[in-house]
Amino acid sequence: MLLEKAKQNGANIIAVNPLPEAGLLRFKNPQTARGLLRGGTQLADHHLPIKLGGDQALFQLWSLLLLERDEVEGGVIDHAFIEQYTSGYDAFVANVRDADAERLLATTGLDRGLVERSLDVLAGSGRVIYCWAMGVTQHVNGVSTIDEIVNLALLGGHVGRPGAGLCPVRGHSNVQGNRTVGIWEQIQPDSIEALERRYGLELPRDAGHDTVKSIRALRDRTARVFFGLGGNFVRATPDTAVVEAAFATTSLVVNVSTKLNRSHLVTDQTSIILPTLGRTDRDERDGIAQFVTVEDSMSMVHRSQGSLTTPGPNVRSEVAILCELALTLLGPEHAVPWSDFSLDYDLIRDAMADTIHGFADYNRRVREPGGFELPHPPRDDRRFPTSDARAHFSVTRPAGPTTSLMLQTMRSHDQYNTTIYGHDDRYRGIKGDRHVILLSAADLAEQGLSDGDRVDIVTNLPGPERRVDDYLVVAYPTPRGAAAAYYPETNPLIPLDHHDPLVGTPASKSIPICLIRR
Repeated sequence: MLLEKAKQNGANIIAVNPLPEAGLLRFKNPQTARGLLRGGTQLADHHLPIKLGGDQALFQLWSLLLLERDEVEGGVIDHAFIEQYTSGYDAFVANVRDADAERLLATTGLDRGLVERSLDVLAGSGRVIYCWAMGVTQHVNGVSTIDEIVNLALLGGHVGRPGAGLCPVRGHSNVQGNRTVGIWEQIQPDSIEALERRYGLELPRDAGHDTVKSIRALRDRTARVFFGLGGNFVRATPDTAVVEAAFATTSLVVNVSTKLNRSHLVTDQTSIILPTLGRTDRDERDGIAQFVTVEDSMSMVHRSQGSLTTPGPNVRSEVAILCELALTLLGPEHAVPWSDFSLDYDLIRDAMADTIHGFADYNRRVREPGGFELPHPPRDDRRFPTSDARAHFSVTRPAGPTTSLMLQTMRSHDQYNTTIYGHDDRYRGIKGDRHVILLSAADLAEQGLSDGDRVDIVTNLPGPERRVDDYLVVAYPTPRGAAAAYYPETNPLIPLDHHDPLVGTPASKSIPICLIRR
């Protein structure tokens, strides 16, 4: 809806995506007459069908072309912003000028004319918002790609400018919120110290495990207990066979869940399911209605209060479950008032207001219509939390073009993560089956396949064979060399070690594969 409003206000939209996604090219808003009766709003002015993994090369190519254009025309690059607010510019420029433009273009798989027409839009705009989601992050070069997106934004001075900026789009409410309040495997000293001051505690400083490291710990039996809040960990994670084998040696698996799923069934000894209220369920404690809060991708914090009848009288909220577990484990004399917290969520928000930056006067502000916006120094007043208080240009070197057939995993339109999903994907015109692989006409010809054939998919990486069998081939307008299939069905194809080496994000959007006709 935000893109629809932006378009109606005159925005130009460039969509960089291997697939021509219906919701991005044209949006049919079910809450408006235009959406219901007139076919919706055309969104993307330019669709760039990028090859999988080619985004880093595209943004570096755009930077190179902007530098060249600025030399001829002037006024294309914001030199005043760069001089005042950034560092690393000279090294960045030297690296970009050393790049081979034709090699970068070949890596993207795009038509030169399309790249240059899109560049005209970028160069001619005083305000650009760069949005990205998992299609950028779930690659072995995810961090480097984001570095190049930031480089391009810095060239134009689009960080800290009203109506412009960087916008990572998260999959769900509170994905960003978790990090904001310190729910992270990487210890945030400021958060720990604030909690210690408030409660007089000494808290651990050891780093935790991200998803990949958690699986390794279970696999290697250095961890023997799994406690999960929501979701379907076994199915959502890469390398399904490895994950299931790891869980099969785990002594205790506890899942706080709203829906039954596969993660409840795979364990060595004991599996405990703690049914919990969903955010749409009415949550009352001692007869008083409670609510939780969420942070969206725009850094807005707002209340979330359910209204549906609860599944049963004994089903508790996640907050109550966690507080009561803590009370049982730590005892009623513990410095944190767990019992009070479980009965009155306002008390938790008061504690957060005292310990987390940006949450002052939390209870009052979150009750205002629309909630409140968290502070963001680069956006608000061009302050950067770096060693030199400046935004940093990065130096990256994109890999060259690949001849491998690459697979990205994707969701269907009716899919809620790995807990609820159907067999019809109206966005892509696929019905009755999720075991399908989308291929371009060029790849069909090269593989000697036809629409409707059936194939086995095998990961083309060193190590044990990883495969999924009996997939329907569907011809689709995707770039040559870029295949797509649904997850979690194709998660067995993703090796546990196939991830961004800098942050450990599984590379679910760039899996080299080969196809075997059945």
